[in-house]
Formats: sequence, C-alpha cells, structure tokens
Amino acid sequence: MESITYTKRDIATKLAERKGLSIRKSKDLVEDFFNIVRDLLMEENPYTRIEIRNFGVFESKPTKAKPRARNPRTNEEIYVPAHKKTRFKPGKILKEHLRKPI
Repeated sequence: MESITYTKRDIATKLAERKGLSIRKSKDLVEDFFNIVRDLLMEENPYTRIEIRNFGVFESKPTKAKPRARNPRTNEEIYVPAHKKTRFKPGKILKEHLRKPI
C-alpha cells in the first residue's frame, strides 16, 4: 500500500484555494498556526491541552523517571529521566472516519 505525505506547503495550497488567498499569505498563516501550537506545547506548564473542536486534542504531560529501564539492543540497564510526552487524540468526526473499513 502506497502512502501519501502532505507538507505544510500542501496545506497552505489547499487553504489558498479554499479561501481565495495568495499562496504566500496562506503559507504564512499555516506557519504561524503550527508555531503557536508548538509554542503552547513547549510551555513550562506540566500539563498542556489544546482542544480543536471537530478535529482533536493535543496534550503534553510529564512522565515519571525510570531508574531501571533496559536497552533492548544491549540488554544494559539505563536511567531514563522524567520528561514531557505529547499525544494526539482524534475528535469524534475524524475517529468515526478512521474506523470505517477500508
């Protein structure tokens, strides 16, 4: 099965077509949007939640340190410090579409 990769440029082109904007203007809007989402997720708050209705939720939350994790290649015990972890949870419309049989 062949996969298709879309870039920010593709999103900007679609936005320009739908809203009648220039590609340069729409590219700036898309770039600004993703920069804002990234900046919000990178804030010092331990828990961050960005909810975009009819699309999904981006979450960033801390993990615990793992003092006795194991490297699967070498079987060596390593220490993994506490860090932040992100996840995306699709919204209802997107989830229903993704659950349809292929």
